Amino acid sequence: MPPNLRHPNFRKLHRKIAPVIFLPLFLTALTGVVYRLGSSWFGVPAGIANQFMAIHQGKFLGQPLVPFYVLLSGMGLLVMIGTGITMVPWQRLMQPRSLNRPWPWVHRTLAVIAFLPLSMSALTGIGYGLGRAWFHLPGRQAGLLLQLHQGAYLGPVGRSFYVLLVGLGLLGLLLSGIHLLGILRRRPRSSNQP
Repeated sequence: MPPNLRHPNFRKLHRKIAPVIFLPLFLTALTGVVYRLGSSWFGVPAGIANQFMAIHQGKFLGQPLVPFYVLLSGMGLLVMIGTGITMVPWQRLMQPRSLNRPWPWVHRTLAVIAFLPLSMSALTGIGYGLGRAWFHLPGRQAGLLLQLHQGAYLGPVGRSFYVLLVGLGLLGLLLSGIHLLGILRRRPRSSNQP
């Protein structure tokens, strides 16, 4: 990445947005994977599967807020992808890392691998959600966006694996990123505390 794109404000923006967007993205990734694999592989009844899809789409907020949830979650993911990819040290990415600090390497490597599928998933998810809710997108065009979002072009088996890998990629990025922020780490007790 050219040095002029590795701006320190991108790092600050990335670190500030991460805790805010963590929960919506975590829920979206987890419920999307559970819905697809539950429906395709495990025969989960449609009623239960649809509950996971309702969480995936943000329907728990009420129907009028669903497009806003989709837009904010998708745009949050795109901002995280955009700011994150500018911080990747491309020339050092594949160099061996110290085992003492594997998390930065794991996070960066996952970001590079998941960059295109996550970008496509976010863009098609926003397009489908807003297209149906606000722009009354015809079924055929909306269906095409949904097929791209789910990887349906890979066939029934490929679609499930695609959703699984994209979902696991996002979950891995979220968990490794939160770990890097130190939010989930135990803080050492100071010697002044009893």
